[in-house]
Amino acid sequence: MPIKLENVGIAVHDLDAAIAFFTDLGLTVLGRDTISGEWADTAVGLDGNHAHIAVLQTPDGNGRLELFEYVHPDAIETAPTRPNEIGMHRVAFAVDDIDAALEIAARHGCHPLRGVATYGDVYKLTYLRGPSGILVMLAEELRRS
Repeated sequence: MPIKLENVGIAVHDLDAAIAFFTDLGLTVLGRDTISGEWADTAVGLDGNHAHIAVLQTPDGNGRLELFEYVHPDAIETAPTRPNEIGMHRVAFAVDDIDAALEIAARHGCHPLRGVATYGDVYKLTYLRGPSGILVMLAEELRRS
């Protein structure tokens, strides 16, 4: 059976702020909507599910994020995910210039957790806290084919 990754969904506190962050990094908004109704309750498994959503795409057309801000039920506040916790916790982006990407992130108040590291002669990379505490990895490939 063929399978492909459709998107990664991320709940956020402020949809507009999250859209601004990711579009400044280079993603484009494919669409926005407000979802609710029986179909949404069934698909997501929450009664009264009502959320504002946006789907963003990477410039290469292969990666998509679905961002959602809950109207109902209320969003549940959790502690920010740490890099060593089990489960899904970060979204990673390849960038052409990590310094330029970090300047963009800084304009949104987002900074590396510790700094920028070099992995062998392969990548310069860092983890940072994006909007709503999302862990975002940025990686610049050092050896380009």
